[in-house]
Amino acid sequence: MAGQSNECILRFDGVSVRFDETPALDGLSFSMRAGETRVILGAAGSGKTVLLKAALGLIRPTEGTVSVFGDDITRRTEREMFGLRSRIGMLFQEGGLFDSLTIEENVAYPLVNQQRARRLSPEQIRERVEESLRFVELERTLDKFPSELSGGMRRRVGIARAAVTEPPLVLFDSPTAGLDPITANTIIALIVKERDVKNMTTALVTHRYQDGTLLANFRYNPESGQLEPLGRNGNAASRTTTFMVMREGRLVFEGTQGQLEASRDPYISKFARQSSE
Repeated sequence: MAGQSNECILRFDGVSVRFDETPALDGLSFSMRAGETRVILGAAGSGKTVLLKAALGLIRPTEGTVSVFGDDITRRTEREMFGLRSRIGMLFQEGGLFDSLTIEENVAYPLVNQQRARRLSPEQIRERVEESLRFVELERTLDKFPSELSGGMRRRVGIARAAVTEPPLVLFDSPTAGLDPITANTIIALIVKERDVKNMTTALVTHRYQDGTLLANFRYNPESGQLEPLGRNGNAASRTTTFMVMREGRLVFEGTQGQLEASRDPYISKFARQSSE
């Protein structure tokens, strides 16, 4: 498994986003290196989803700059963002699937959208779709529609779609929201598998502290096909997980899981306490 490099993948410099003078992000600054995992926690309305949309260039900052793969995207047009977004995978809340498209069409959507740049034939697209669905153990759902799948299966399709272009950066927006604990853990296990097998830089917004714990403390072993705790096979230093806590658009914590759990700030520490509630 490849380790973390010094390449800056995502950077926010003093980013503020306001809607009708209400700050959704307020002076946000942080950077992610290649191979890093970020777990983004915060109460509802704290700016977590706005952060992801700004990283995709779907929302423009009122102030500050957003850089992706070293390129300032703050004032780029939609046309200019086309090629850049092909290098970013995104799993939206509730999976974000198109109800009128089959599972095959849903997963193929990013590839078809980028076909001009990638020059993939229909056969190559189908092969990539089948491979991506096989990765999340849903290869038999190609002809089904989202309404025919359970909530957990739709999230797995969302993971397949986010990863089908093999992007170096993947953003997950509350992938376990509304799921039972067993299904939620399955979803996070698949995200760990995608991250480690394909060496993806990963940012995950979540309300579940358990999601962050799995990302920070487990790695996927391709030989056994299972998740293993850190420390086995000398993999303890192979990847870094950083926790962030957002409050009213501001970054109020950034550090390791141990530092988060040691915080005495009532707002910050309540996210670590979730695991024991």
